[in-house]
Amino acid sequence: MNWLEQFAEQISFLELILKGFFIGVIVSAPLGPVGVMCIRRTLNKGRWPGFMTGVGASVSDLIYAAITAYGMSFVFDFINNAHNMFVLQLVGSVLLFGFGILTFRTNPHAYRTNPMGKFTPPPVSKSKLIYNSFTGFALAISNPLIILMLVALFARMSFVLPELELNERVAGYAAIWVGALTWWFSITWLVSKLGKRFDVRGIWILNRVIGAMVMLFGVVGAAYTLLATPV
Repeated sequence: MNWLEQFAEQISFLELILKGFFIGVIVSAPLGPVGVMCIRRTLNKGRWPGFMTGVGASVSDLIYAAITAYGMSFVFDFINNAHNMFVLQLVGSVLLFGFGILTFRTNPHAYRTNPMGKFTPPPVSKSKLIYNSFTGFALAISNPLIILMLVALFARMSFVLPELELNERVAGYAAIWVGALTWWFSITWLVSKLGKRFDVRGIWILNRVIGAMVMLFGVVGAAYTLLATPV
């Protein structure tokens, strides 16, 4: 193998890592029930209980990513066909746009708050970090609809794991998990800095920003597919 082939392999591996990281962030970013639980614990118990809630949720995302990858392996068998690839990426972009709309329109008032819009403290308990992580995992794993978002992301980004070598698959899954952990680490850091000033409106604003970004990614992806890929 010459230096040019080695360089191409390194670029390809880096691309895999970046795609996995991006998928992990996008899947974790919408602040639904898990996000509200994470933020509430950060406000009422401290940053680390909140972060461990996110860690549990990230394990759920990793499990669903593995299920999605192997479940979609039959789809990627025919992506070498230009027309099939065009349809797959276009559908993925449309699905991402739809998830962006859902995130944008998410109403945080649907979750438990007091009349002032602040988060109601959870029931008093001696919960430990492991308990926080387990409950975050249980809440996240109870939402299998996340698979639809993963399908959209995998299709849009041609994130093919079953076709790769074992070390590449491990790196890809690790990148997804690191992306998810990075999101939860960042959001708990932000909430801990803002303190009690972070309320329902804060989640509403974040969901609007995240939803708009996901919609933009879907639109750009669809435009790129339509303009760059022959039908």
